[in-house]
Amino acid sequence: MADIHNDKILILDYGSQFTQLIARRVRELQVYSEIFPWDVDQQAIRDFNPKGIILSGSPESAMLEDSPGVPQAVLELGVPVLGICYGMQALAQQLGGTVEASDQKEFGFARVDVSNPGTLLQGLTDYPDEDNSALQVWMSHGDKITAAPAGFEVLCSTGSAPITGMANDQRRIYGLQFHVEVTHTKQGKVILGRFVHDICGCGSHWTSTSIIDDQIEQVRRQVGSDQVLLGLSGGVDSAVVAALLHRAIGDQLTCIFVDTGLLRYGEGDQVMDTFAQHMGVKVLRVNAGDQFLGALAGSSDPEHKRKIIGAEFIKVFEAEAAKLDNIQWLAQGTIYPDVIESAGAKTGKAHVIKSHHNVGGLPERMQMQLVEPLRELFKDEVRTIGRELGLPDELIDRHPFPGPGLGVRMLGEINPQHVPLLQQADHIFIEELRAHDLYHKVAQAFAVFLPVKSVGVVGDGRRYEYVIALRAVETIDFMTARWAHLPYDFLDHVSRRIINEISGISRVVYDISGKPPATIEWE
Repeated sequence: MADIHNDKILILDYGSQFTQLIARRVRELQVYSEIFPWDVDQQAIRDFNPKGIILSGSPESAMLEDSPGVPQAVLELGVPVLGICYGMQALAQQLGGTVEASDQKEFGFARVDVSNPGTLLQGLTDYPDEDNSALQVWMSHGDKITAAPAGFEVLCSTGSAPITGMANDQRRIYGLQFHVEVTHTKQGKVILGRFVHDICGCGSHWTSTSIIDDQIEQVRRQVGSDQVLLGLSGGVDSAVVAALLHRAIGDQLTCIFVDTGLLRYGEGDQVMDTFAQHMGVKVLRVNAGDQFLGALAGSSDPEHKRKIIGAEFIKVFEAEAAKLDNIQWLAQGTIYPDVIESAGAKTGKAHVIKSHHNVGGLPERMQMQLVEPLRELFKDEVRTIGRELGLPDELIDRHPFPGPGLGVRMLGEINPQHVPLLQQADHIFIEELRAHDLYHKVAQAFAVFLPVKSVGVVGDGRRYEYVIALRAVETIDFMTARWAHLPYDFLDHVSRRIINEISGISRVVYDISGKPPATIEWE
């Protein structure tokens, strides 16, 4: 089996909001990629031994004296380099070109006139959605390059930026002012393919089948004949880990499924049905709803609730693990964005919006080694291999669900009597989204329980009951989101079902807040 990591691209992150998107686009080309901070130790760049390097964009200006530069190792390795937006400007500045502030900044759609396509842009203006002389691209910059470094040819330009692409084929160094990683740049994926496949010479080894085979081999080599324990949450990541480990080591895997009492409607039974009955995975179910709800009594602050739920999870998981003999390994559903964000937090550059509930907080006294087979994968890759491993679509394609569950979808203090009201309302909303073919047209949808009462009329009687808010958003990366413009008739139908079928709810509202300024979750 070919080593799927042999051909790989290194992406240096200068702080762009699109850096992870660059890595995902490269992987869509079936080439492995990783992200390092631009100021990583230069030996790490050499040790990574990439076939090519991409420099990301940045909110910084390359004109500033202390602006992030291009590590010398990047230029000394002799592998192809592609600078995108700020990455191009940093290359130009460092190699002797000129970068100046632009009187006319470019943000959003732009037409780039290609005068000298070279290797990177050859033939792209002949595509049906281009106009034979210009590319449709996405810009986001305030500075511009006015003079290319010696030995570089100018590839393209716009009316306000004389150099939006440059190339030195001999040194294999390239720069593009526009963002090839976003879908708004029509031929962005083709351009990246030119760089990754044609210029860097990378093969197409990063496929779902090869990833599964590689991870199975790694897990078997890592754990040998030892026993492995996994906290199965019912979410996509832990589900895929369970399926992957079960294929790799079979009965050496034991899963503990903690039902916190704050899961979605019928979720506990669904998890047991999928894994224990149909896939033959060894799953121990712990019904700990009373314990969690008791610990949450009197707590209304969302961060406090998250910490309580995380602490109780650890208590339950640790108590159950202690009943098992000879467990040497703890499996986790850590995915690549978690690794990137964790590294960012350690540098002090990341801001905590909300804490995350994860098995990763388990005490060191459990003395287990970690096995994390999804650690190199993005979420879309996790879903793809989960599907190939035979997990059902309704599990693989389900919308994100917060670790603390409904604990952060019930505003304020949690009353155990209100939990089933929210579960039923959420179930009705999701059920109708699926029935009307709308579930996969939104990225995330859910119901929120509001701790306020509202007057309603049922038949001839007055009802004074609680309020449910419905939330549905459209987004690609969850960094920004637009509220989903669901049909009025659909919302009317869902509202009537919730009020008519759930005793205790008198009013339904729809959240039309975008992100930003709001977050997707309410707490």
